[in-house]
Amino acid sequence: MESLKRFFDKFQKLTEEKILPVTSAISSQRHLAALRDGLTILIPLTVIGGISLMLANPPVDLEVIKPTNFFFSFLIAWKNWSVDWASILTIPFNLTIGIISIYVVLGVSYRLAQHYKMEAFPNAITALFTFLCIAAVPESINDGSYINVANLGAASMFAGIIVALAVIEINHFMIAKNIKISMPDGVPPMVAGPFEVLLPMVINILLFIGLNQLCINITGSSLTNLVFTIFSPLISATSSLPSMLFIILLTVIFWFFGIHGDNMVSAITTPIFTGNLVANLEAYNAGKEIPNIIAGNGTFIFGLAIVYLAILFNLIFICKNKRLKSLGKLAVPSSLFNINEPLVFGVPTVLNILTFIPSLLCVAIDFIVFYITTDMGLMAKTCMSVPWTLPAPVYAFISTMDYRAIIIWLILFAINVIIFIPFMKTYDKQMDLEEAE
Repeated sequence: MESLKRFFDKFQKLTEEKILPVTSAISSQRHLAALRDGLTILIPLTVIGGISLMLANPPVDLEVIKPTNFFFSFLIAWKNWSVDWASILTIPFNLTIGIISIYVVLGVSYRLAQHYKMEAFPNAITALFTFLCIAAVPESINDGSYINVANLGAASMFAGIIVALAVIEINHFMIAKNIKISMPDGVPPMVAGPFEVLLPMVINILLFIGLNQLCINITGSSLTNLVFTIFSPLISATSSLPSMLFIILLTVIFWFFGIHGDNMVSAITTPIFTGNLVANLEAYNAGKEIPNIIAGNGTFIFGLAIVYLAILFNLIFICKNKRLKSLGKLAVPSSLFNINEPLVFGVPTVLNILTFIPSLLCVAIDFIVFYITTDMGLMAKTCMSVPWTLPAPVYAFISTMDYRAIIIWLILFAINVIIFIPFMKTYDKQMDLEEAE
């Protein structure tokens, strides 16, 4: 045990000196921070859109399910009701997920403008208007002008991110260099703000419309389509099994040292998880094959959420130490809703080798099983956006609309509990000895 302790002391020093500065710099970098915080604003929209889609598309096959009992009769009634009211039920989906790029531009540009202490709303409107000039060009159809909202969905998200960041950088440069329309002293900020961005807005519009037209002339496709083509292989690579396993294990390591692991890696993972989830929602709504395994909060629900509940189970049913048992009982309400800080800092799992080793092992097993079973079609892919505070097994079912997700989750939970038992028994005895001393 002493040699193991020395190893972890060296590992902690290495992490603090080499890894932590890099990840801290990444998570605090202004563009990545704006991207992370801007996409976080979208959570209520994706939840509402997901609920709308779930109501309009119940997982019911009328060719298979027959009204042999009350539950099946309810499902059939739900399916018939959703067909009759589909046009109404899908309104929230079409105006959230269907045009998600609009909200992405607003959220990211707003957060970056806040970082620069600029008037956030006028600058966000400038970014949105610039984006619409290249992604939502009106088309003339039957003596009328229409915007094709298909160009504002998940496929345009990354173009929206680039436009949002670029427009705010251009605005910041021009305003800092005083290349703007200045109002007389005494004019209220809410009046001066819109005029301040007027000249930068003109420059941005001319620049991006010119780039878009150049792209069309050279490639035959718009700037937004080009960006999507460029980013697609990069997103596929970063959401692969090896890369995501590395990121998830790194998260566990951060938590071991008392650092909020999810916050440290969210600057990298949030764009991937959000973009993939939106693409999955659109595919589900269109009745197409769902493309992405890694989406939404699936990696947490089939990872650390299982680990912490396995720790909780051991505290209540395996450990004999009174303090650990009491802590387990007190942590039940929060842990059931995926709020695990009472365990992180109460057990504690911070700098606790006896919880760190099984956590690493369990998270690796959980994620690999989650990825492989989903890839093999043994469990449906995440296609619904639901609040992360929903109890993990319920989240697993609703987010996939597949009852098999609950079965796989419970099997992984049982495996995690078994792996933790010898470590928690050792920790239990250690606590007794410390209290006796």
